[in-house]
Amino acid sequence: MGQDLSVRLSIVLTPRLEDTRKFEENVPISAFPAPRDESLTHTRAKTRSLLLACAMELYDGGVFPSITELAAHAQVSRATAYRYFPTQSALISAVVAKSLGPILEWQPQDNDALKRIHQLLAFAYPQMEQHEGALRAALQLSLQQWANATPGEKFVRGNRKRLLKLAVEPLQNKLPAEALQRVIHAFSLIYGSEVFLVLKDIWGLELDDIQDVTQWMAKAIIRQAEEDARVEG
Repeated sequence: MGQDLSVRLSIVLTPRLEDTRKFEENVPISAFPAPRDESLTHTRAKTRSLLLACAMELYDGGVFPSITELAAHAQVSRATAYRYFPTQSALISAVVAKSLGPILEWQPQDNDALKRIHQLLAFAYPQMEQHEGALRAALQLSLQQWANATPGEKFVRGNRKRLLKLAVEPLQNKLPAEALQRVIHAFSLIYGSEVFLVLKDIWGLELDDIQDVTQWMAKAIIRQAEEDARVEG
């Protein structure tokens, strides 16, 4: 069983190409960091945008570049690249913020919880597929940092919590607090990068199939929660 699990994890997290270098250790990463400093000069902002565009091109192609390799691809000096992205963590954080950050801007268009979760899944998963390389790099870095963390350290990723709470808001007056929290916990198993990669890598599902499975599960979760509320009420 342990061997099977390790094989599955390696399938989910291994880059599509042969770049298997390790990232630096114990450097905190935010999945969606704060926006960059707007005080950058026009020239510096242009250079940073060039580096980000080149990095996204490489990640989306399945290559996890070092800062030196990124500099070569962007045709800038190593010193310039390191000035903007001194660590692999800084680079991946910026790439994820650029490519997957729009997910944070999602806003529900309906007052029905099921429609809201369907809207979230329909919006987020295509973004994840489009920038799958950055997604895998962020997950690999997160796991690497967790493995090398000192006792007591914990990496907190709260964006999923906020989005799922927003999705279930219409249920607040229909379900007890404990039942509502159970729904949120259950939704966290059908929405997120880990879910996307498990269904894609282990089961070989395409985007439409991933949407179909997760939305079917969403219906089952809400139906069960509402049925439980009627019985208990």
